[in-house]
Amino acid sequence: MRRFKYQAKDRKTGRIVHGSVQADSEQVAGKILVDQGYTPEKITEEGESFFSRFQNKVTTKERIAFTRQFATLIGAGMPLSASLQMIVDQTENKATRTLVEDVLAQVESGKSLHEAFAKHPDVFNNVYLSLVEAGEASGTLDVSLRRLADQQEKDADMISKIRSAMTYPAIVLLVIIAVVIFLMLQVVPQVENLYRDLGEPLPALTAMLVAMSNFIINFWWLILVILGMGVWFFMQFKRTETGIKWLDTMKLRAPLINGLFLRLYNARFARTAQMLLSAGVPMLEAMNISGSAMNNTILEGEIKEAATMVRSGKALSVSLKGRDYILPLVPQMAATGEQSGKIDEMLGRAATVYENELDERLAAISTLIEPILMVVLAIVAGGIVGAILFPIYSLVSKIGSG
Repeated sequence: MRRFKYQAKDRKTGRIVHGSVQADSEQVAGKILVDQGYTPEKITEEGESFFSRFQNKVTTKERIAFTRQFATLIGAGMPLSASLQMIVDQTENKATRTLVEDVLAQVESGKSLHEAFAKHPDVFNNVYLSLVEAGEASGTLDVSLRRLADQQEKDADMISKIRSAMTYPAIVLLVIIAVVIFLMLQVVPQVENLYRDLGEPLPALTAMLVAMSNFIINFWWLILVILGMGVWFFMQFKRTETGIKWLDTMKLRAPLINGLFLRLYNARFARTAQMLLSAGVPMLEAMNISGSAMNNTILEGEIKEAATMVRSGKALSVSLKGRDYILPLVPQMAATGEQSGKIDEMLGRAATVYENELDERLAAISTLIEPILMVVLAIVAGGIVGAILFPIYSLVSKIGSG
């Protein structure tokens, strides 16, 4: 996430405003400003040090803690400004304290709470803003905040589980790479020297390993440059519209992980829609916000298409049915909810089912991937060791027989 300075015109007042916003790209920053009611005139990236990016960022954990504490204070009957001031006094994290101080200043100047939160789109997304706005309108702000805190915790927990499941394979792959590099740099050259001293020709496989070893030793800097450039180009690519769509498609189609992400996104959509609908947010608005909350452009496109059908008079269950990446239980539960008048509750049950399935799949993948990686490690390392030891054994046999 990068920070951009901007100059924009307020469409309501015509006033020129200046400020800064965090976004993945200049285009995203412009979209955020348009959504806030501004017409961007100038957007430039703000220079930041590596460490300041992390020091000035409110993390997911800190946002959840703020939301939970805020809900408790509001639920206890404390006034809005007093609740925010108490959080400022008790918060040790500098970034969070600065954020809440700004929100407090906005509220005391006459802004509503959701308008004050909207000034910080890098922290509070559309789901957060819509639920806060609905809570303010209905007088149930504490309930909305508690729902937000619960949802954020569940979402963070699911993401954490997926990352944990991917950590072990990543570590094993690094071990495999380290073992291969060690053998190529330390062992293979010794075999070459041994054959050279004895005046024997290298076997074909061993000669290939020696050539690879010599290339790594002599051109390690070129390998690092190529790897560095590859990483840089990939980081630039994934920020483009084409790159974003490609990565989102890979998540939904790649073997092993596609089932995880499908359940994650469907659970996120159903859970978000449940929260918004139960808070009184209109169906179309709830669908659009829930679609963007999935953080996947492919699925967001499907939800937008379904929203278009709902706008034309179709039922939600019919609009969602038969889509490539909407799992069957979501439209089925939506249909049950339409018949019973409890569509938000039924979507919540669908979310629970997929959250539980996600846990089961993560456990299954963790169990399955361990032996697979061990076999890969054995094949790679064993192949290299075999290519080294068999020629040595052949040499020893030849010398012994001689």
